[in-house]
Amino acid sequence: MLDVILFAVFPYVALALAVGGGLYRYFTDRFSYTSQSSQFLESRRLFWGSTPFHYAIIAILLAHLLALLLPVFWGNLMSSESRLIVLESTGMALATTALVGLLLLIYRRLTNRRAWKLTTVLDWVTLGLLLGQVVLGLWTALFFRWGSQWYLTMAVPWLGSLLLLDPQIQYVTPLPLVTKLHFLGGLILTAIFPFTRLVHMVTYPVTYLWRPYQVVIWNRRAPRRAE
Repeated sequence: MLDVILFAVFPYVALALAVGGGLYRYFTDRFSYTSQSSQFLESRRLFWGSTPFHYAIIAILLAHLLALLLPVFWGNLMSSESRLIVLESTGMALATTALVGLLLLIYRRLTNRRAWKLTTVLDWVTLGLLLGQVVLGLWTALFFRWGSQWYLTMAVPWLGSLLLLDPQIQYVTPLPLVTKLHFLGGLILTAIFPFTRLVHMVTYPVTYLWRPYQVVIWNRRAPRRAE
């Protein structure tokens, strides 16, 4: 019963929250679609944390998406043992890079007083979930080898069945607990996505091409005139 709730019902709840919450936020407060960068507070550690984390996590997400959209291509790619080893090694390297970058971002939030004050409870929840996802993914890659193959043969059919509105949870129920937690972490992140800073991922700055000029007014005291 629990598996049905977690892997057959909750995915639709998470998707509904992501879409509904995202649309509501966009139409009621679209100017909040931002990462609310704190770069002006302290940029050095932000660069060394944000840059490796973003590049690594984007590459990992693209690999997951590629296997989901092009399973035949992904299967052919892994049909060679040498290519499979390269894929597994690359995935572990990317996960390690994302982990180091994320730890630096968390350290920055903890040690910079101004960044700490601007960090909300939801920010900490998001960082904790991201850290958990990276650690669980890296754990799976290290101790449950050839994850690229069983992702294709077990996770992809489950995700495909969700898209067809016919959940087939038998693909994921036999998987290790670590892997199930990894899936659930992804669903939770999907559910809270529109309410966090992560929402900036779905925005593109193309509106700058036709947006009217922005007028900036500096709020400063006028200098005193000598009497």
